Amino acid sequence: MERMDMHSRNEYLKVLRESYFKVRTKKGKSQILDEYCCNTGQSRKYVITKIHKADLRPRQRKKRKERYNSQVKAALAKIWEIFDYPCGQRLKPLLETEVDRLSEFGEIEIPDPPLNPPYLARDVWKWILLSIVALLSCLCPMQIP
Repeated sequence: MERMDMHSRNEYLKVLRESYFKVRTKKGKSQILDEYCCNTGQSRKYVITKIHKADLRPRQRKKRKERYNSQVKAALAKIWEIFDYPCGQRLKPLLETEVDRLSEFGEIEIPDPPLNPPYLARDVWKWILLSIVALLSCLCPMQIP
């Protein structure tokens, strides 16, 4: 017997669900469960919980609030380009030591901290490695090794 894909099983369950709730006898409900389990190969207990579940669609994940704004991302992209696109592990120590020098020479602009959100202060360059890699992968996924 071939297995149904998830979309087909959910469509089939929607149809059987209506008749399952219309039937009042235990025997009728048991027949509907037997039919579904026979056709899909899923266990009865799993099907019962799925029938009583309100929504058959997978949940959408909540999007996280953006931690760094576009000015920070643009500055990071510029620094990444200046240092010839190093990986995140090599870029992190460079950020900690060279950001002040780059801003002194006018290569990058770091806005004054009182006028901007806290993430734009000079301490923003002391990121954790995962943040750097995530931001760089959004900037240019083809150049990240």
